[in-house]
Amino acid sequence: MRTSATGSMSGVIKTTALHATHLGLGAKMTEFGGYEMPLAYPAGTVAEHLAVREDAGVFDVSHLGSVEVVGADAFARLQAVLTNDLSRIGPGRAQYTHLLDDSGSVLDDIIVWWLDSNRFHVMPNAANTENVLASIGGDDITQARTILAVQGPLSGGYVRELLAMDELPAKNRIVSATYHGAPVLVSGTGYTGGDGVELSLPNAVAQECFLALVEAGVQPCGLGSRDTLRLEAGLPLHGHELGGGLTPLNARLDWVVKFDKGEFPGKAALIDQRSRGVSPLLAGLSSGSRAPLRTGERVYAGDAEVGWISSGGFSPLRKEGIGLAFLDAGSPDALHLRRGSSTMPLIRCPYPFVHLHP
Repeated sequence: MRTSATGSMSGVIKTTALHATHLGLGAKMTEFGGYEMPLAYPAGTVAEHLAVREDAGVFDVSHLGSVEVVGADAFARLQAVLTNDLSRIGPGRAQYTHLLDDSGSVLDDIIVWWLDSNRFHVMPNAANTENVLASIGGDDITQARTILAVQGPLSGGYVRELLAMDELPAKNRIVSATYHGAPVLVSGTGYTGGDGVELSLPNAVAQECFLALVEAGVQPCGLGSRDTLRLEAGLPLHGHELGGGLTPLNARLDWVVKFDKGEFPGKAALIDQRSRGVSPLLAGLSSGSRAPLRTGERVYAGDAEVGWISSGGFSPLRKEGIGLAFLDAGSPDALHLRRGSSTMPLIRCPYPFVHLHP
């Protein structure tokens, strides 16, 4: 699941049901997507990152939106406005999809949980919930539930014991469970590129559940490690790889758009863009050294500017600077950054930047 980089539309900073829990665990807090959220805990971002890659970490992602769409027309309403094709899945499944404007720009990237025949939970980025409500209708249930992302190669064992489950859902599957009598939805989704699940549960049991995972040995994680993990995995972030002036085709997410499913906002613009040739296109870059790449830096081929780094940072696993960048179609392989009076050569590399086996 994604995390929006944009702020609150109302200007009012919100908190999740676990706000006091995070403070009690010593988290450094920051404003993000209109909420005050943990940036990192005392162990630090790198330790959190490595815990998720080697063991397990738990994230409070309750700031992400949840819109419940119910009724006989629920499927048709979603199918008419989202880019992916819900008819390819069914109840008990989750699907990644986009909401576009008429120009084809990505208003939001969304996970849809199809719970039963006429009931869906649509999960937009935090700051975009109001836009999604305006497009699809439904009820905003964001404040009524907590969502925990438990991620990492050993996450399954912790969650099975926590919820007394024999088996967890496979990727993009959803099952029901209970925690101390409270209903829990368990989804095989996440935003780290590796194994893991997301738990949707009532606020009343959120603190107990979160602390039970921590006491069992799961590392609490903040937004800092969430971003480094998703970058290593080459996953897009709204406001960086998706947003105004950027279509799914620019971000090489063609598979999210099903042109044969019928009409949806932005379809004609995408067909026109595809016929003209898509540029710029998303690419992976590395510094080849410990020097991190920085979001917003311009990329050059010779004296010509050919693109920009949309998300940059340092990979704790590769131990080098990495970044996603939008580059003009046909740009040469010889690229560099300008830093002061010097230049830094860049290496084109495929993404994901690390290969995991979820």
